[in-house]
Amino acid sequence: MKVLIKGAGDLATGIAHTLCQAGIIPLMTEIDQPTAIRRTVAFAEAVYCGEQKVEDVKSVLVDNLQAAYEQQACGNIPLIIDPELQILDEYQPDVLIEATLMKYNSGICADSAPLVIGMGPGFYAGLDVDVVIETMRGHDLGRLIFLGEAIPNTDTPGVIDGRSKERLLKSTSAGVFRPLRKISELVKAGEIVAYCGDQPMVALIDGCLRGLLHQDLVVYQGMKVGDVDPRGIPENCFTISDKARALGGAVLTAILGYYNKSGKQI
Repeated sequence: MKVLIKGAGDLATGIAHTLCQAGIIPLMTEIDQPTAIRRTVAFAEAVYCGEQKVEDVKSVLVDNLQAAYEQQACGNIPLIIDPELQILDEYQPDVLIEATLMKYNSGICADSAPLVIGMGPGFYAGLDVDVVIETMRGHDLGRLIFLGEAIPNTDTPGVIDGRSKERLLKSTSAGVFRPLRKISELVKAGEIVAYCGDQPMVALIDGCLRGLLHQDLVVYQGMKVGDVDPRGIPENCFTISDKARALGGAVLTAILGYYNKSGKQI
């Protein structure tokens, strides 16, 4: 079975990792300058480093479909720079997963593959995708929606240890992003952790730097560039989150359910 995942951020990585553990090695796509925050657990980092390993599963950057097949044969997840999904017609996936989490449909439709899955808001199950999977933390996280939409974007991050919006690090001005600290380091409220252009950016709470944008990227004012985890556990920065695992399980359930009902073989 051929699975194509659009996006390779930390949540898409959790999905790909789950599928890989189940014996389904997907092909992933990314933009040429990914803006993933949780870079230590995002296969998107392979765009900058050539390869990225997350919990013993490796993703390798490739530039053509033949190289992708070779990596899959080695048990690795191939990642190709292809923001417009130009590989779609050549690859002809059985399953397409839109996992950019951009909160809107980036251009896929129900005819893009036999099974099309949209992650979170921006998709309507039964119209432009076959299945929508709820991505909002809470009671419905991971719910499969076969008709309708996910909960609309609230622009409010999930609560962790009683903290929500204050967890986020947002750029203080437009310019080149220059981090002063590294992911997994402990920071204090008020501490400068990076510069956006010539403006300092400070942590709003005590905690662990769980995510930080790749250095030297050009940012706009107010852009999300980091994440402080108030639980302060550095080890968590290198493992897939509970949310990403839940979404991975939901995607696997959707795929198995589809193939069971259709009578097709995986």
